[in-house]
Amino acid sequence: MKLNWITRVIILTLALALSALAGEQDFILVNQTGLTIDQLFCSPTTTQNWEEDVLGVDVLEDEASVHIKFSRSEKACHWDLMIVDEDGDQIVWANINLCETTRITLYYENGEPTAEIETVDAEEEEEEEEDEE
Repeated sequence: MKLNWITRVIILTLALALSALAGEQDFILVNQTGLTIDQLFCSPTTTQNWEEDVLGVDVLEDEASVHIKFSRSEKACHWDLMIVDEDGDQIVWANINLCETTRITLYYENGEPTAEIETVDAEEEEEEEEDEE
């Protein structure tokens, strides 16, 4: 099916409008901790208090992921993240630049909570490597 130029312009305009609604801090959180994450808190590094649980009434099962979305009007880039797992343990990661982050994978390594943070630059490098192959 061929699309005329007007239809193409409309589709492009809608795509741009939808991408503009996303916050610059949006990221995907992947749970590989072996535990269920009951709560996730995100707060700007400059504040002293945790915001509300962004998972709400949901939980994030082990091996699951969730897309965390921010308001387009949010300006802060540096955020602290805290999870509360099914055992009630709290784990904090501080001063993460979410404006440059695309994916955060949480896991335990040698019994220590660890976060692998994938940035926009790393994602672009992977795409370039795939294009070269």
